[in-house]
Amino acid sequence: MLLEEIASPADLKALSARELKRLAREIKKTIIERVSINGGHLASNLGVIELTIALHYVFDSPSDKIIWDVGHQSYAHKLLTGRFHRFATIRTLGGLSGFPKRSESEHDPFGTGHASTSISAALGILEGRDKNGEQFKVIAVIGDGAMTGGLAFEGLNNAGHLKKDLIVILNDNEMSISRNVGALPAYLNRMLTGDLYQKIKKETKMRLESIPKVGGKAAQLAKKTEDVIKRLFLPGMLFEELGFSYVGPIDGHDIDLLIRTLKSIRNESSPTLVHVITKKGRGYEFSEKYPSRYHGVGPFKLETGSPVSGNRLTYSEVFGSTLSALAERDRRVVAITAAMKEGTGLDVFAERHPERFYDVGIAEQHAVTFAAGLATQGYRPVVAIYSTFLQRAYDQIVHDVCLQKLPVVFAIDRGGIVGEDGPTHHGVFDLSYLRHIPHITIMEPKDQGELAAMLELALSIDGPVAVRYPRSTVEALRSEARPRNRFGPGDAEIVKDGKDVALIALGRAVGAALRAAEKLEHDGISAMVVNVRFVKPLDRALFSSIVSVVPRIVTIEEHVLQGGFGSAFLEFLSESDLPFPQVRRIGIPDVFVEQGSQKELLRRYGLDEEGIYRTVHAFLRERTYTY
Repeated sequence: MLLEEIASPADLKALSARELKRLAREIKKTIIERVSINGGHLASNLGVIELTIALHYVFDSPSDKIIWDVGHQSYAHKLLTGRFHRFATIRTLGGLSGFPKRSESEHDPFGTGHASTSISAALGILEGRDKNGEQFKVIAVIGDGAMTGGLAFEGLNNAGHLKKDLIVILNDNEMSISRNVGALPAYLNRMLTGDLYQKIKKETKMRLESIPKVGGKAAQLAKKTEDVIKRLFLPGMLFEELGFSYVGPIDGHDIDLLIRTLKSIRNESSPTLVHVITKKGRGYEFSEKYPSRYHGVGPFKLETGSPVSGNRLTYSEVFGSTLSALAERDRRVVAITAAMKEGTGLDVFAERHPERFYDVGIAEQHAVTFAAGLATQGYRPVVAIYSTFLQRAYDQIVHDVCLQKLPVVFAIDRGGIVGEDGPTHHGVFDLSYLRHIPHITIMEPKDQGELAAMLELALSIDGPVAVRYPRSTVEALRSEARPRNRFGPGDAEIVKDGKDVALIALGRAVGAALRAAEKLEHDGISAMVVNVRFVKPLDRALFSSIVSVVPRIVTIEEHVLQGGFGSAFLEFLSESDLPFPQVRRIGIPDVFVEQGSQKELLRRYGLDEEGIYRTVHAFLRERTYTY
């Protein structure tokens, strides 16, 4: 196997054209097989195998720096940079990251995980190179989906101004995660596939080549004619106006052509953009046919492409179906997402209410302010974005929504630990960056029924609301002691009575707390379990009554401890005249959570039933507690 013999990119340079093609097939097979076992990003990686080989054949990593935008297409890069023998560990606890990671390899010069960052990062590296008097090349590989993000254009604009020798590879596959939307991808696709463009390109080349190479006005006229035709019809005119030399479009699966093209522009002294056309999911029947479905997958069966796990209902699906039903009753409801139609469960809404569904591309800031504008006109926008990506729109949440007290609902998917995608994707900061903003209501359901009820409540509140829920299948939990079928803002509930300790839990941690309480009962410990529901406003009346009768409190949240629910509870106690109980908080400490399965990570941070059980036992053995 050729791939086993590649210890570094330098080994590629000794291979023949035929061997490079064979290597591409081996990489493809390796990625498909491993992702079928570990899960991961499949379609995006299969689309860039030939491009990755060509880049490492022409450039000299790690001296030359290759920056992968988002980084979910870096598996072939990892295989070619000395990580083949660890590739079986990808996305596992303690194994290779599914994204570029500086601490993992010298061939990963910049860590990525969110879209549209590569050009800005690459430009900063170039500027640092020049200030240090060094000489190496910097290449940013960015998809046309990431080009829908404003940060990419901020980088392009600055690069054109600085006139550095930045090389940008535009990987054009018409896909980000969901199918691309917006003017730029549509423009690229229209220009590249239109018969008019192809005809004019061919005829223009023939006519320009037929003009005699003479001096004076004739030469100037020929040059002007060429420039005008380029600006009218070529897809690169936008980039050329930004100060880039445009090359392409070229076939991103033709290794020979890619190598020739990259060699021809390697020593350019000004910004250059190479436009590469690829097919996402190429080489595996199911990912080619359904690239969105196979963008990020769990383990699956190679022969059929079907998932190994069962098809249990997820919170995202409950959200999508509930919102669709609510929109049937209220014509003001509109749904907005940032290139995450399928991931957020809004594909159902888009099918049933296409005129009220908006996918704005990878543009979270725009999504939030767009929603704010709609809200001023009497609509009830629901913005569905993963927790880790919503943090990119913090300023817009503060100034454009909350300051104006506009009724925008933030459906925060993937709140909490998400699993194998690791630190760039865990949604463990949202309570901290939302809780301190005036006017916002923040809630988190314990189960499927509460999510549906919370969405209905959110749409009735005259102000900003955040509903946070996990990446998880749903479970139905029963309120045993004081059930409330309906609830209003700030209403928590006691789901199990107890007198020795109160487990005050948020979201899906309620289920783990209930299971821990059952184990504690067998040990003679009476544990109350409380479903928080609302992080803002808090149920001060219920919490006051609990503190007056239960001497020890444990708060439980799938979130960082700094600024989360536990902090809110301590603030409540400090502001009250109540006797101060002993308090222990369970949550994420001051670390970036590593990759691993949800089960492993919940166990590591004491957020599963066993961890809660052990914490309570240790807590009850203590005479005093310092928090």
